Amino acid sequence: MPELGDLYLEDSYVVGIFEDSSEVRFSLEAVVRPGSPYYRDPRPGEQYCYRNGDLVFGNIRNVHWITRSPHAYRDATGTEDLGNIDCLIERNGVYDVEGDWGRVEITSARDPRFEIAAEQD
Repeated sequence: MPELGDLYLEDSYVVGIFEDSSEVRFSLEAVVRPGSPYYRDPRPGEQYCYRNGDLVFGNIRNVHWITRSPHAYRDATGTEDLGNIDCLIERNGVYDVEGDWGRVEITSARDPRFEIAAEQD
């Protein structure tokens, strides 16, 4: 999935998961790597460049939740998240996505894409 090569999903934070009949969106506080057009130097006190955006699985044909957890985590600043995306594997159009929030298999006609939030610098 070349479009996701500039993201470090294992250290990105899932802040919400939204799904309807045509797509599944993971709202992220995403770690963006150098080389991405969205990259900027990390802010003071940050290890990485974090950017808000959505990991979007569009043109979905099927969504199968294997497990789902409502548990949320709070960091030292009180910000809440659902954990990370620990695993994202594609096999013949089926995307197996897993993290602290659960595990889901998404059948889609195209690779996922990252959409950066419009309000960012």
